[in-house]
Amino acid sequence: MTSLNMAEPEVRSDPTGQKEEPEALVSSLIIFVFSLIAGLLIYWLLSRRRPAPVPEIRTPLTAGAVTMQETSFIEKMKKTTRNVIVFYGSQTGTAEEFANRLVKDAQRYGIKGMVADPEEYDMSELPRLREIDSSLAVFCMATYGEGEPTDNAQDFYDWMQMTDDSLEGVHFAVFGLGNKTYDHYNAMGTYTDKRLAELGATRIFDLGLGDDDGNLEEDFISWKGQFWPAVCEFFGVQATQEECSIRQFELVVHSDVNMNEVYTGELGRLLSFQDQKPPFDAKNPFLAPVAINRKLNKGGSRHLMHLELDISGSKIRYDAGDHVAVYPMNDVPLVNRLGERLGVDLDTVITLKNLDEEANKKHPFPCPTTYRAALTHYLDITSPLHTNVLFDLSQYASDPEEKEILRKMACSSSEGKALYHSWVVESERNILAVLEDLPSLRPPIDHLCELLPRLQARYYSIASSAKVHPSSIHICVVVLEYTTKTGRVFKGVATNWLKDKVVTDGSPRPTVPMYVRKSQFRLPFRASTPVIMIGPGTGIAPFMGFIQERAWQKEQGKETGEAILYFGCRHRNEDFIYQEELEEFEKAGVLTQLHVAFSRDQEHKVYVQHLLKQSKDHLWKLIHSSNAHIYVCGDARNMARDVHAAFHEIAEEVGGLTHTQAVDYFQRLMTKGRYSQDVWS
Repeated sequence: MTSLNMAEPEVRSDPTGQKEEPEALVSSLIIFVFSLIAGLLIYWLLSRRRPAPVPEIRTPLTAGAVTMQETSFIEKMKKTTRNVIVFYGSQTGTAEEFANRLVKDAQRYGIKGMVADPEEYDMSELPRLREIDSSLAVFCMATYGEGEPTDNAQDFYDWMQMTDDSLEGVHFAVFGLGNKTYDHYNAMGTYTDKRLAELGATRIFDLGLGDDDGNLEEDFISWKGQFWPAVCEFFGVQATQEECSIRQFELVVHSDVNMNEVYTGELGRLLSFQDQKPPFDAKNPFLAPVAINRKLNKGGSRHLMHLELDISGSKIRYDAGDHVAVYPMNDVPLVNRLGERLGVDLDTVITLKNLDEEANKKHPFPCPTTYRAALTHYLDITSPLHTNVLFDLSQYASDPEEKEILRKMACSSSEGKALYHSWVVESERNILAVLEDLPSLRPPIDHLCELLPRLQARYYSIASSAKVHPSSIHICVVVLEYTTKTGRVFKGVATNWLKDKVVTDGSPRPTVPMYVRKSQFRLPFRASTPVIMIGPGTGIAPFMGFIQERAWQKEQGKETGEAILYFGCRHRNEDFIYQEELEEFEKAGVLTQLHVAFSRDQEHKVYVQHLLKQSKDHLWKLIHSSNAHIYVCGDARNMARDVHAAFHEIAEEVGGLTHTQAVDYFQRLMTKGRYSQDVWS
């Protein structure tokens, strides 16, 4: 602070020679100083209240309107005169694809619809849908994990749980996507259908349930085949059987473009792979260098591998049990063969522009880009084609018989479904196989790029603990490769791509675009709580992280509870992966029991569920009396079910429960988070 030093004033003479009184001088000076201070204070206060000057805005911008358009689907529907909105909850892109197909179908009936990501809109506006005449909300909702909503539907799910708003006057329909091998089959679709009705909304068509363990495509076709007549009746429009191919995007070819402005595989921001900036997520993956890529198994025909991704400097954090998502590339020779079959220059720079100017999704993938980048990074070219793709492709078959085959597979007749199931699903025909087996089929590549689904990230359970490995993420995976019924060799996109990420001395380390997705698969809060882990094959991955963390806790002086691992493989001398590490953990007392089922080392196959029954008395004591947590990771179709059944038998035989009581008992454990599954089909 600056202080004012008030010195005593000197006596001055005026022109008349008279002397000025000292007291008068002091009084005048004091008044002057305080007046000056008061003036400065008033000026400061007024300047604070004065609004800051508004800079000139050269481009008209109405911030409020932008916010309204971005979050209000009601205002957007009114502005664009649409009365049908199709929301999707999607983790792998299938539900989003189904939503797009429904909106595309609506055009054939003169109905204007729009696709909407619930994450991008204010879902509390749903009651306002009654403001739009003859309006309808359709929900394509996938179920993720243990009956959970997909990431983009989490906020909508929370709103449904919390709201008491009346939806009277709102009309809706739901199609759920699930997998019967999971305990909580189609939980999100079922809940959405039930909850909207509870809030007073009117269901105009029955809930559809698609089973990915069976034939999800066939389930969807059957549902929408009955759904549209119900919609036509609701809207009072004439149903028609006439089908035609409707383009959603138009092609723009760039002849003169700066290649620094062309996407080459980035998911979000242009040049994000060259200029990496956190935070890293699904739209901004981190290019993690591969530090280690080693084969785990000692023999056999399969290739199991352990990879370590370096996340130093990325600020990425993870917990044992989380998942790492990786974005793979399609096989380069496969992309080249497609280009040759279609007779195109894959390095042509293009943009696919949405014909609907009001659509949120302006392009099917990042544009501008090249056909090569689209087929390599953005499009799924290895999965069996869906029926809507076959129908749209049929117009490009010059041979009448081949055209008829494609159209028949796209229809909902029993004959068409059977043909599709045998020719496409069971034979695993991807786009190249279809083109090769139907020589007259020559679609334009831009339409093909519009029709093919997006290449999705692959998720793997993290096989390490950040407490022990804070700067790396470990992955344990088996390379997928086999021969299909047509004699073609199928190679798993991600696993074969990862296999080729070989680290060599003197060369730059290969990189993997990745990010971490949080999971509910967690160790108990108390280190002293016993854990029972069951994970055959690569299902051991999250348990490597759990065991590492328990070892770290033990080193910190914490009391650690029993840790029992049930691991399964085919042969002790071939695929007993992580054998040395596991035996060291057992020797150190971190693993209190290690049980390994070698399924093919003896005449009768032995699996993990058989070993569980051999320890039934001790396991029941841990579960029933010691609050043990159970973890299961691996195959959902067989292993997880068999393990679940084994625990039911233990509860019946040792605990004296009836079968119904045993089922209820373990269901309660699941609800409490004491029986967790990280499974896949």
